[in-house]
Formats: sequence, structure tokens, C-alpha cells
Amino acid sequence: MSAYILPVLLLVLLVVCVIKRVKVYDCFLGGARDSLSLVKSVFPYIAAIFVCIEAFKASGLADMVARALQKPLSYIGIPSEIAQLMLLVPLSGNGTVALLESIIAEHGVDSYVARCAAVISGASETIFYISAVYLSACKTKKLRYAIPVSLFCTLLGTVTACALCRVM
Repeated sequence: MSAYILPVLLLVLLVVCVIKRVKVYDCFLGGARDSLSLVKSVFPYIAAIFVCIEAFKASGLADMVARALQKPLSYIGIPSEIAQLMLLVPLSGNGTVALLESIIAEHGVDSYVARCAAVISGASETIFYISAVYLSACKTKKLRYAIPVSLFCTLLGTVTACALCRVM
């Protein structure tokens, strides 16, 4: 059944376009043209974020901060094994998946730590990447509250996720 959803949607879209006399190919080319200019304007911000993330991980600072956070995080119910994941979630989606795989391999799929890590990585967003893409696209320069509020909400979501995983 689900294999037919996309083809049916495309067929319905084409029928509506024919009825409304929309030039589908011209609209597609216009969208592609606009997307290239968007990529050109956003690329420097994305490149800067990726360089900063890699420098943070390669310098060993991420490991040092994760070790420093393990004890305080354990007081609020977050397993110490998840400290590095918490630092990585706002920075890198691919890095989060790789770290999640290693946590699952080390602790087992049904362990409390693995369940917390899976919920955190699945329910969180790469804040700095999203900020670079969306806020640069709309030319926003004032990020005074956006990043700290996003990071606080990620921490709050992490605490909630671990509390729910402990109960379930």
C-alpha cells in the first residue's frame, strides 16, 4: 500500500497542474534556478560550521568537555556514557549516528543507556547546522537568544528523554 503513495501523489499533482494550466517544467526550472542561488549564498556559512565542528572534535576539546560533564549530568539522571553524545547532537548528525552505533554495540540494544541515546539522537536536531542554513538564508544576524534557547531546550529534552526511558 505504501509503495503507491508517492506515485499517486505525483499523478494527482500532475492532474491538478493540467486542470489549472500550470507549466510544470517551467516551474521546475525556476525552482532549480532559485535553489542554486540559495546554495551559493548559504555555502560559506555551512563550510564555516563544518570546519569549527571538526576542529572541536579533532582538538580533543570535545572529549575533555564530555569527561568534565559526566559527573554533573549523572546528578540530573543522564547516564555518564551519553555526555559525549549530548555534545555531538547539536553539532553533527553523522557523528551522532556513529556514536549511537558504538553506544549500542557496547551496551546492548535494550540497555537503559542505549535507549536514552537512541531517543536523544532521534529527537534532537543539529542546532548549529540548522542555524547556519536557515538564519543565513533569511539574512538574520542577531542570534542573541536563538542558540542559547535551542541548546537549553536540547538539554531539557535530553533530561526528559532519559526520565521517560527510565520509566518505560
